[in-house]
Formats: sequence, structure tokens, C-alpha cells
Amino acid sequence: MFYLLLKYVLLGPLLRLAFRPRIEGLDHVPSSGAAIVAGNHLSFSDHFLMPAVLKRRITFLAKAEYFTGPGLKGRLTAAFFRSAGQIPVDRSGKEAGQAAIREGLGVLDRGELLGVYPEGTRSHDGRLYKGKVGVAVMALRAGVPVVPCAMIGTFEAQPPGKVVPRVHPVTIRFGEPLDFSRYAGMEHEKAVLRAVTDEIMSAILSLSGQEYVDRYAADVKAEEAERERAARARRPRRPRG
Repeated sequence: MFYLLLKYVLLGPLLRLAFRPRIEGLDHVPSSGAAIVAGNHLSFSDHFLMPAVLKRRITFLAKAEYFTGPGLKGRLTAAFFRSAGQIPVDRSGKEAGQAAIREGLGVLDRGELLGVYPEGTRSHDGRLYKGKVGVAVMALRAGVPVVPCAMIGTFEAQPPGKVVPRVHPVTIRFGEPLDFSRYAGMEHEKAVLRAVTDEIMSAILSLSGQEYVDRYAADVKAEEAERERAARARRPRRPRG
């Protein structure tokens, strides 16, 4: 009930008024039945804009940190995600990936739309990164189509570290559903999972026009953070007094 209130009365109209998003290919999203919408992830605002334009409810697997953040912002964010029916997923530890897959399959088993960001994290520089194979596992196990989606302009509207987004032209583009029924029963074969995931990422790339990086975003972020820490350590300290 609160989800519908947010979408049609509170948040949805506000987002449409502020961003006036251009929506392309919305008819590619099935009007009923289970399906995965797999998109690029450029901004925190992606979580709000995509659901605002869809005609159906969509459930995202949201990182657990959104439900446990400190301060007023953290409490408000957690309240929104819980009220909107989003599912917290702990991304730490060896079982994190399997937990996310179980939760996602539960959504699909109910015949609903599942939103997935195959990159696993937001892009920190606007480029599209290598997808993780969890999306392929869920698509093959559930036997559902995957609708590629490209968020365009949300990185400029709300880049990393910017709390309040600025008004910037946004396009939300959906592609034709991808059918992977030819791989039915092959969800345990690593080569198949990689091929399915790469096909999904290629479709997203065609829609978004981003620069592609054949590496995981989390690895690149970690390396850049380590270089920054090393650079700070080499800087001479200013004498006190």
C-alpha cells in the first residue's frame, strides 16, 4: 500500500516533475508474469526513477547498508526501502551471493518483477563495468526473460557524494527482452553463466552508449582507494604549531 502511495501520490509525481525523464521502450517490460529488469547503475537516484516510470511494481535487491545507515538520512533511507518492499542483501562473506540469489528467486517465484544491477555496485566514474553472474543464475533457474535497461543522465544528476540531485535531462531506455531458454538446465556451467551475463551487459551497453570496462567495478574502486591511501601516506605532514 505504501509503495503505491509513494509511486502515484508522493515520490513518483515529484520525480517526474523534477527530472521530466524521457522514457523509451517501456512496452518491452512484460505487463504480467515474472521477469528480471537488469540495468546499469550510475546513481543513488536510479532506485527511485526506474520504479517511478514502470507500470508495475518492481523489487530491488538493495545493499544492506541502505537499511542501517547512521543519522537522519540513514533512518529516512531505511524507512523508504522497507516501506517500498525492497530486500536488504548482505554483500559481505562467502554466502552473500547465494543469499541474494535466494531472495531474488523468491520474488520471481511470486510472478513479480525483479530489479538487478549486474555490476554489483554503482559506477564511480560513469563507465559500464563487467557484470556478475548472479543475474544469469536467476534467469536460468527461474526461466524468465531479462529486460535490459539503461539509465542515462543520472550520473550527471547525482554523481557519487552528491546528496541532493540537480536537475539534469534523464533518459530511461528499455530494450527487448532477452530469452535464455536455450540454456535451460545449464545454470551450473560457468561458461554458460558468463556467456549469458556478457550478453545482458552487451545489451545494456548498446542502450546506454557508455564506455565499457572488462573488470569488476568493486575491484577497480578498491584499487583506486588503495592508491589514494598510499598517495596520502607519501604526502609530507605539516609541522604543528
